[in-house]
Formats: sequence, structure tokens, C-alpha cells
Amino acid sequence: MFAVFEQYLQSKALFTLSEIEQIKAVSVVRTLRKRQYLLQAGDVWQSNAFVASGCLRTYSVDAKGLEHIIGFAVENWWASDQESLVSGQPSRYNIEATEDSTVIVVKNDDFEQLRRDVPAFDQVVKALVLRSFMASQSRVHSAISYSAEEKYREFLQKYPGLVQRIPQHMVASYLGLTAETLSRIRRQL
Repeated sequence: MFAVFEQYLQSKALFTLSEIEQIKAVSVVRTLRKRQYLLQAGDVWQSNAFVASGCLRTYSVDAKGLEHIIGFAVENWWASDQESLVSGQPSRYNIEATEDSTVIVVKNDDFEQLRRDVPAFDQVVKALVLRSFMASQSRVHSAISYSAEEKYREFLQKYPGLVQRIPQHMVASYLGLTAETLSRIRRQL
């Protein structure tokens, strides 16, 4: 599975064989079964995880027991809790596989060392951070500006294959809708 990660990296920047070997040396391939956690709320997140196959969701559970999904990560995406990683505080999020998945995990100390030692890796990370920021900005804008139907249409446009891979109640949670509202919208469309 490291080959998937290598292909992703090579598609983003030029790496020497030596640099790829340096990255491989600190990468751990981890297989997750459906519903298995990569991170549980209350634990401190200390890594960065690249999704080689499968799908993960990041979510919190409120005092009433309701799940609030803040994101999904599929092949060639990253999964992480940056808040816990940077602050060293326990996470408020769970990261869980929604289907059998394989991730490449790099401990943060090793990740930061790679950024210092491998300029191409740092270039990939900087671009990733920028794309993540833009995606977060777009998500906040949608959440506060769009109707329920507009949110769903945007989700279908941005993530066309995802709606077939995850249960509808998870899509509803991600969009901040009830399952009933999403069902009504889907019937209307």
C-alpha cells in the first residue's frame, strides 16, 4: 500500500528515490476494519494519516448523543485532528473507518523532520494546508449561507462518488440536516 502513497507524492512534486525511501522508513501501513477507530475522542492525536484505500469519517458526539460529522477522507486524502496534534490536548473527535480501509500513518515528529529534510515533501504539505484551509472556508460559507437543498446539491457536485459509499444519515450529519430533511430533499430531486 505504500506504493499508493508514493504515487500520490510523485503526482504532487518530484522526489528522488532516496527521499521516497526516507519517507517510507517512517511510514506505517495500518489496516482498519469497518467501524474501527483510528482515533477516539479523549486520546491525543500524534500523527498524520494518508488514506490509501477506503473511507474515514471525523466526527464528535454531543451531550445528547448526536453525531456531528465534520469531514470524510477517501483515497488520496488525509485524516487528522490538527487541533489535538498542535495543542497536545485530548481530541474531541473520533476518526473511524466507514468501510475497510488502509492508511499510511506518520508520527508527527517524523512528519516534521521530513518537512525539514525533504523540500518536495514540505512543498506537498504546504499545498495541502492551503487546500484544506480553502475547503474549510468553503464549508463554513455553505453552512451559514445555503439552504438544505443547496447544501446537498453542492455535496453531490463536490463529492460525486461519496454518496454511494456512505449511509444517508452520515451525509445528513455532515450537512447539518436531519435524516428526514435529507430524505425529503432526495425525493424532490
